[in-house]
Amino acid sequence: MEIMQVHELLGIKNHRVNMESIPDAGIVLLSPLQDSFYAKNMYANFGEIGQNIKELMTEFQRKSQTNQKLESIADMKTFVEQYPQFKKISGTVSKHVMVMGELSRLVSANNLLEVSEVEQQVACNGEHSQCLNDIRRLLQQERITDIDACRLVMLYALRFETHANNDIHGLVQLLRRRGTNARLVNAIKAVLDFAGSSRRQNDLFGGSAMAMTKRFIKGLKGVENIYTQHEPYLCQLLDSIVKGRLPENAYPHIAPPQGNRIDNIIVFIIGGATYEESRAVFFANERRRTSGNAPAVLLLSTSMLNTKSFIDELISAQSYAS
Repeated sequence: MEIMQVHELLGIKNHRVNMESIPDAGIVLLSPLQDSFYAKNMYANFGEIGQNIKELMTEFQRKSQTNQKLESIADMKTFVEQYPQFKKISGTVSKHVMVMGELSRLVSANNLLEVSEVEQQVACNGEHSQCLNDIRRLLQQERITDIDACRLVMLYALRFETHANNDIHGLVQLLRRRGTNARLVNAIKAVLDFAGSSRRQNDLFGGSAMAMTKRFIKGLKGVENIYTQHEPYLCQLLDSIVKGRLPENAYPHIAPPQGNRIDNIIVFIIGGATYEESRAVFFANERRRTSGNAPAVLLLSTSMLNTKSFIDELISAQSYAS
């Protein structure tokens, strides 16, 4: 998912990505209104984007009667450098090769594939002791950045706060021993104060009978991609709205809905939304476009969050509360 990875690893502000640390890169504009390739691929996964770029390059090779190996992001970057005429006919594709090259470098340097796999297990249906051991192991790796280490512990704390054998304290001590910035360490307590089990009104981690049944059925079918198992809670909310099952005690309304059919849903998230939630809304609207019997969904928010900005908001809220 290019947009989610870009915002998490590089940061997006007003559709702009600052890549000035990379030679000849500067500020990169990512806008679906001005970039047809980005519009088609902004919610595709990393492998799909790479395959789509490769197909464009293969077609160029066929027309220009050239032949060059295209088996990796590095191969694609070399191709763009050697064939400047490809930039002219491919529009903005060469820009995405550059962005993907930097993402690929960061994923490898920071061991993010393994980090992401453990995050998915913690957020979805991972067993406690396995999740704890995996996080302990990752926290002892120098390649893991402090902010990624902090995010792993925050997820663990939210998921297993009420587990009889949770070791939130031990993980926090591991963060301190690896020299993690005190501000990041303090974010663990801040996230529990803000969104711990006593603060939540809803089933965030799918512990209800219905959620467990859905997970069991999904497990029988097999997981297509271990890195995309998690669905944001917004998906459950939209489903509940459509089925008329949204709990009124958590989501009170001024007047009862008129009729059985809901044609438009507006979601406003105060404090910031994520691009994963934006992706969920995108596919909800795709279902309406293809089937015609789903509501249109509009997502609004005060900002678009990544881990860094979320922690900034947490610390700011904690300071204000104290």
